[in-house]
Amino acid sequence: MRSHYCGDVNESLIEQTVKVAGWMHRRRDHGGVIFIDLRDREGLVQIVCNPEDAESFAVAEKVRSEYVLQIEGVVNPRPAGSENTDLKSGKIEIIAKRVTILNSSETPPFPLTEQAEVNEDIRLRHRYIDLRRPEMLQKLRFRSQIIRQLRQYLDNHGFMDIETPILTKATPEGARDYLVPSRTHPGDFFALPQSPQLFKQLLMVAGMDRYYQVVRCFRDEDLRADRQPEFTQLDIETSFVEEEDLMQLMEEMIRDLFANVLEQPLPNPFPRMTYADAMDRYGSDKPDLRIPLELVDVSDLMQGVDFKVFSAPANDENGRVAALRLPGGNSLSRKEIDDYTKFVSIYGAKGLAYIKVNDLAAGREGLQSPILKFLPDNVVDAILQRTAAETGDLVFFGADKASVVNESLGALRVKIGHDLDMVEHGWRPLWVVEFPMFEWDDKTQRWYALHHPFTAPRESDIDLLSNDPGKCLSRAYDMVLNGTELGGGSIRIHKTDVQQKVFEMLGIPAEEAEEKFGFLLQALKYGCPPHGGLAFGLDRLAMLMTGSASIRDVMAFPKTQSAACLLTNAPSHVSDEQLKELNIRLRRVPTA
Repeated sequence: MRSHYCGDVNESLIEQTVKVAGWMHRRRDHGGVIFIDLRDREGLVQIVCNPEDAESFAVAEKVRSEYVLQIEGVVNPRPAGSENTDLKSGKIEIIAKRVTILNSSETPPFPLTEQAEVNEDIRLRHRYIDLRRPEMLQKLRFRSQIIRQLRQYLDNHGFMDIETPILTKATPEGARDYLVPSRTHPGDFFALPQSPQLFKQLLMVAGMDRYYQVVRCFRDEDLRADRQPEFTQLDIETSFVEEEDLMQLMEEMIRDLFANVLEQPLPNPFPRMTYADAMDRYGSDKPDLRIPLELVDVSDLMQGVDFKVFSAPANDENGRVAALRLPGGNSLSRKEIDDYTKFVSIYGAKGLAYIKVNDLAAGREGLQSPILKFLPDNVVDAILQRTAAETGDLVFFGADKASVVNESLGALRVKIGHDLDMVEHGWRPLWVVEFPMFEWDDKTQRWYALHHPFTAPRESDIDLLSNDPGKCLSRAYDMVLNGTELGGGSIRIHKTDVQQKVFEMLGIPAEEAEEKFGFLLQALKYGCPPHGGLAFGLDRLAMLMTGSASIRDVMAFPKTQSAACLLTNAPSHVSDEQLKELNIRLRRVPTA
């Protein structure tokens, strides 16, 4: 039906007859001559319909926005001065000889010809139209280019693309599973995979050595902004490697990606930062290094003060008092400070103390703060010295459990950086390493795996699994870019006894471990090689590289924040007959 894509018609085809097909993007009637901008996935081309060609002109008069057209015509150079340098086809036009309407269209629910603000729900409900917009098409094209480049790198480095099951076994760790009832096994359920973790480890036992997969994963998580119940990751596993081997290989892959797709270099090597250092300096295990603000610990300075708001967490082994210096921050109004106080409350902070440094040379008299009366001179002097405060600065304080201080001040650091235009341009990747194996949950009074229960502890820390699990460090590593975790991975446990110890630490009884993971424990007994891997979130990667505000903008058919598909109205009810066939009976929950 066509000889060329619209965007591919150029001056090399002048005086040739071509056939193009696409959607009517824009129609203009100029003094009896009708101009049509025809659009397909490769771009736009200008069609000229002259009244001398009565038949094609008559059809052109009928076309409306988003009509599907086929046009045959001769390629001509555009008149001098009318070229459009913004288009690949901007130096030519097609003189129509035949215009065929392949299909008509109702008026779209939102315009495709301009940058109009459109409610996201409307866009998602009519996603097939939203994807026609050039900017959306370009993002999906870019995503495809990213995946193609990553595949090429891995193929060239000896990795095998191997598919793993989608219908698998429910696991007790991580987010909630999506369950699939089995018709052939009444009362039993499959689970959709949160990741191919166990299968890729089994592939290492099987001797596949280097595996990768662009894989769909599913997590029934609580509502969070910019999270999706189904997402795509690049999953990688390889045998006979140490951390450095795998990190170097993955780092090279990402540098190769940015160089070939964005034509932008990344540093070589990526800087390394321990988890402890990241939390201490940035309050986050995925710090955005483009923001030149850091947290400074002042717990030791506050241990002896009479102000219990500071001294209590300073003397608590699980507490922390930290400061965040904002250069030039004393220009903030009281309302702005109150707004930031309200912001940190989202993260559990009970308040946001501060000191304005109006005149450093004037000592206490040059400072402004409601907390100064609680702090002796030597503590104030030590705070100013440690934070390197200068005249005109403002110093914020967080005092609470370390987790609350880190999360609230870490988020405040990022918000202030964006609010005050302090974010440096460019790309700042890094590796975060030496994660703890476990984190303690006060609510359930038990340990949880910080990454997942198949992550190996450091060889020197294996004894700590039983003696002091809170101090046990793992062989995990995360790649972070501009404050976003691109990928996370680890060297895995490859010995049965170590894996059983980790299960015990996590409160998974031997019977449950056998029921849930017996196939893995069995496989580890049959010569499992040392191995490790990493998984990259492709949606996040595409979002960052395209400069998109949301991962939904780089996914063809995303769900809403409430995990619903507005396009198909899923999830939806199913018939009683289907439920009966699956041996399921619904319990109706009464509504208030």
